[in-house]
Amino acid sequence: MLSPKRVKWRKQFKGRRWGKATRGNSISFGDFALQATESAWMTARQIEAGRIAVSRSVKRGGKLWIRVFPHKPITKKPAEVRMGKGKGSPEYWAAVIKPGTVIYEINGVTREQAKEAFRLASYKMPFKTKFVARENEA
Repeated sequence: MLSPKRVKWRKQFKGRRWGKATRGNSISFGDFALQATESAWMTARQIEAGRIAVSRSVKRGGKLWIRVFPHKPITKKPAEVRMGKGKGSPEYWAAVIKPGTVIYEINGVTREQAKEAFRLASYKMPFKTKFVARENEA
């Protein structure tokens, strides 16, 4: 599971997910990519589940890049606890996803293989996605 090695602060504000992704919104490494079309928090478990789905689909062929990292600690209070008494303890790590963010990239596989792999990975995501290819790719 992905998580930061160390952080400056244990807990973070919730934040607001408005606007489109200005960074990490274009294909940089591979020929094909899976791009988010909605905003959401993507947990480390979901990132890993998508990675496993892609690698199993392409039979561990090609190279896969994970373009997102869970930097955000998400806190939760225990069940049946009264209001007040401060913020809960960190439960899991999440990546903030905005529309246009490239989640995964792949290289060394055919277009059909990549499309099928990303279709399977998209079922693991908490948001809608689309398959994109590099411009010079036909």
